[in-house]
Amino acid sequence: MEIVVLTMKASVIEMFLVLLVTGIHSNKETTKKVKRPKFTVPQINCDVKAGKIINPEFVVKCPAGCQDPRYHVYGTDIYASYSSVCGAAVHSGVLDNSGGKILVRKVAGQSGYKGSYSNGVQSLSLPRWRESFIVSEAKPQKGVTYPSALTYSSSKSPAAKAGETTKAYQKPSVPGTTAQPVTLIRVLRTTTAEATHTTTLSKPSPSAGSSTSSPRPQPMGQRSQELELWSTTVYTSSPSSAGTNPGETDLWKPGSVLLNAGFVPKEELSTQSSEPVSQGDPSCKIDLSFLIDGSASIGKRRFRIQKQFLADVAQALHIGPAGPLMGVVQYGDNPATHFNLKTHVSSRDLKTAIEKITQRGGLSNVGRAISFVTKNFFSKVNGNRGGAPNVAVVIVDGWPTDKVEEASRLARESGINIFFITIEGAVENEKQYVIEPNFANKAVCRTNGFYSLNVQSWFSLHKTVQPLVKRVCDTERLACSKTCFNSADIGFVIDGSSSVGTSNFRTVLQFVANLSKEFEISDTDTRIGAVQYTYEQRLEFGFDDYNTKPDILNAIKRVGYWSGGTSTGAAINYALEQLFKKSKPNKRKLMILITDGRSYDDVRIPAMVAHHKGVITYAIGVAWAAQDELEVIATHPAKDHSFFVDEFDNLYKSVPKIIQNICTEFNSQPRN
Repeated sequence: MEIVVLTMKASVIEMFLVLLVTGIHSNKETTKKVKRPKFTVPQINCDVKAGKIINPEFVVKCPAGCQDPRYHVYGTDIYASYSSVCGAAVHSGVLDNSGGKILVRKVAGQSGYKGSYSNGVQSLSLPRWRESFIVSEAKPQKGVTYPSALTYSSSKSPAAKAGETTKAYQKPSVPGTTAQPVTLIRVLRTTTAEATHTTTLSKPSPSAGSSTSSPRPQPMGQRSQELELWSTTVYTSSPSSAGTNPGETDLWKPGSVLLNAGFVPKEELSTQSSEPVSQGDPSCKIDLSFLIDGSASIGKRRFRIQKQFLADVAQALHIGPAGPLMGVVQYGDNPATHFNLKTHVSSRDLKTAIEKITQRGGLSNVGRAISFVTKNFFSKVNGNRGGAPNVAVVIVDGWPTDKVEEASRLARESGINIFFITIEGAVENEKQYVIEPNFANKAVCRTNGFYSLNVQSWFSLHKTVQPLVKRVCDTERLACSKTCFNSADIGFVIDGSSSVGTSNFRTVLQFVANLSKEFEISDTDTRIGAVQYTYEQRLEFGFDDYNTKPDILNAIKRVGYWSGGTSTGAAINYALEQLFKKSKPNKRKLMILITDGRSYDDVRIPAMVAHHKGVITYAIGVAWAAQDELEVIATHPAKDHSFFVDEFDNLYKSVPKIIQNICTEFNSQPRN
């Protein structure tokens, strides 16, 4: 018996040892097989919004091409969660348009988000939003585990196109319960009351997942009764000790968890995909024409760079009916308008139109293009607003194949502010081929460097966007907006002496009206005033009394004939005190004096005082007027500022010559 027992014990011990050894080997093999999972960075598409991702902090990889304006971004540095994640990364400068990895961290919603233009992306402003995020370089912090698969607030992940593995959101489990997913179907047009009392949800029909148009954000704070709940996942709890019945659904309340999870109530969305129409930047109200180089020498690649530059400028300008308007003319052998000032009244539409422009080819006839713009582009039918400065930006690859000086002079005299962007200009050994040396200075509005931009390479052109926008929007420095027709205070000094007579006085008033009609009259353009004199003087109306052309013409018509003697010297002094003392500093002061005889008093000293005060004086004599006295009154040279006609009925003939001399003198001012 003892032998049998010992034998059995030995067998048991042997079996135990075998099992022990087997278990150790098994554990070793298991230990070898269990490897720590390698972290893979999820990839998302450019259109994925931060609000769709539930994870509070994550690392993702963005594809190339997220600089596209289709991917909307709201805010600067801190972005509303309705923004494209990758678009915000490009705007912030963390990524460029080639894509890459980024670290995203959710933060609290802001009371407002300010839009800005940065790194080729125009972000938009938003009053406020429930959730924000910030973007930084993908440098994970030590001890922080980032998800390899993102959690989305919708069962249909927008990243599915990128081949990303996604998972349903798992509600944190309570000890003793088992989380079981239940799909919350999309409920359309459910009132708040209905949503509160809903306890059961039916299985979604095949049409429940149909898509709607892309929503745009609206400011929060205005609640409507209708809510539109979108697909998500909620969970029932299988209790162990709780008093909850098995299968009861723990419904999420609309407007609380749904909002935090990235849902947007219907009142915060629009079924329209388009952005609100911007009225434009009122501080940059200009009418702008871009003359782009379509010549064969530019090549397809540089032409595309030029189009991108135009699109970037259009975005930075904030195009709109109350701000800047922009059209495009392409030149080669001959110029052609692609679209005028009123064709596209938003930056978005303008950029789409720019993308469709195709290259024309041919020579680089810039002078012909400038003439075309002067004659055709800035007209009322093409959307020219009159009160906005006219600006033409000419882009030139190398140098023009025709002359620009004369065409540019006519453009300047028409009130067009010409800017030149010269790219890859002629180097020393190429200057022999340039038809018109120093062509840019001969073309631009002023030669002080403000209107000229020289770019060494086409690949550096994008750096010119902000400097150009800043200059064209500086309306105070757009000197060529001031023309001979819109930049003067004109004071008429009219002889009402007895020798003129009632009938001839009406002819003089018609002459005054004919001259006034030639000018652009408003409180900011040319202003008109009038003094009548005999022995005494009378202010008929001052510069501030009327600011429209019809009102001025009616005021001239109402002037009554006075009759009396002829004290021209006293009249000049009176006009200097009562009219020109109230002239604006930035206005040219023009005095136009009409008389039919020699003055009873001395005119020399009053005339010298007028000249000394910068008043340009034109002396118009009729019938018995003394020509030597006219020459004393007139500004030097007298031959350009004094006129004589033998009869009152011939006064109208001198109108064109007077206007021509006024404009010639204005346009002969130095351009520096």
